[in-house]
Amino acid sequence: MAPYKALAAQHPDGPVDLSLGTPVDPTPLVIREALVRSANSPGYPGAHGTASLRETIARWFARRRGVSDLIPEAVMPTVGSKEIIAWLPFMLGLGPLDVIVGPKVAYPTYDIGARLCGATAIAADSLDELDPQLLNRVRLVWINSPGNPTGQVRDSASMKAIVDQARDLGAIVASDECYAELGWDEWDMDAGGSRVPCVLDPEVSSGSHQGLLSLYSLSKQSNLAGYRAAFVAGDEKILASLVNTRKHAGMIVPAPIMAAMDAALNDDEHVRVQRDIYRKRRETLLPALQHLGMKVEHSKAGLYLWATAGQDTWQTVQAMAELGIVVGPGAFYGRAGDGYVRFAITGSDERVAAAAQRLALAETLQG
Repeated sequence: MAPYKALAAQHPDGPVDLSLGTPVDPTPLVIREALVRSANSPGYPGAHGTASLRETIARWFARRRGVSDLIPEAVMPTVGSKEIIAWLPFMLGLGPLDVIVGPKVAYPTYDIGARLCGATAIAADSLDELDPQLLNRVRLVWINSPGNPTGQVRDSASMKAIVDQARDLGAIVASDECYAELGWDEWDMDAGGSRVPCVLDPEVSSGSHQGLLSLYSLSKQSNLAGYRAAFVAGDEKILASLVNTRKHAGMIVPAPIMAAMDAALNDDEHVRVQRDIYRKRRETLLPALQHLGMKVEHSKAGLYLWATAGQDTWQTVQAMAELGIVVGPGAFYGRAGDGYVRFAITGSDERVAAAAQRLALAETLQG
């Protein structure tokens, strides 16, 4: 990406970097104050997290994710969600004889997790795509909904089908749901839409959390990417094993961060405010892309617009760089991402507006 960033930097009004999904807005005061209050923390924290935080997470699942039967013992904080995604296969004891299935267009860490334990990574959006020999070796299935980079949301029936098939195979389903509070269109609860489904919801889980894990991060909804604040919940037996392994491996969330997480999950108002900010940025950028004839697919939740101009990915990256805009190449997210680019709505209001203005003034993409 270096040459494209250099080209974009030549724009008279400066570059607009929409290639990364990193938050730029301030961390809410209620969270920062909780961090400060807990700064005097001389003792070692526990890998399982504080009882207060686990109880707060369980209540949050009931209030925001439609999961009323989660017990605090089946919850564990993690050092961001990337850490648990990368190391979960290893901590589950998977190895060279095992198959791990992840989405065709996906965040690369699912594949990295398979590589770290020597397992075989398969990109598939349905277990029906696998031949019987591979299918019988499946031990872990990743769901990512809402998806990164596509913003695709799986409905409850789709998720339940995966859960039922995985259970028949004796495989674990881990669902990465870190964008669930950022639903748009029919998934925008503020506008009367439906809740983004959770793998632990009874409609998906059939009333049992056996073999299921839900992963969540506060980086997106609470601007806590720098805090590395996330958690996993679900099957109590799996969680107990993970707590024990992580305790010995030193994968433990610092006590002040846990206090900040507790405050964040007890305050829904700052999430609503941040959601409004992202909604406005999305509503600024989306019509500008459509003006240029770009087709925006999925993008029903999360921080991205997944778009194609009907040409090679790198042609579009070049064309955007000539407008002073840096985008994420779809080819970075798997072969199925060829021809697409990802626009993040995490730029500041001013930079997103600048990008939209440049797109509106352009007549065609010349990359």
